[in-house]
Amino acid sequence: MLRLLITARKQKPLTQVELAQKLKKPQSFVSKYELGERRIDVIEFITICEAISADPCDIIRQL
Repeated sequence: MLRLLITARKQKPLTQVELAQKLKKPQSFVSKYELGERRIDVIEFITICEAISADPCDIIRQL
C-alpha cells in the first residue's frame, strides 16, 4: 500500500514537504510512513488520500 500512496503523491505532483504541509505534520511524518518506519492507521490513511486527492477505495482495490 505504501508504494501506491507514494505513486499517487508523485502523480499530483506533490513533494513530501508539500504533503506534510497539507496534513499539518512535519515532513518526517511523510518520510517515515513512506519508508515503512511508521505505520499509519485508517484515519491517517483516509486523511492522506484526501490530501493527495486520491480515492481510498481505489488504492485499496489496487492491493
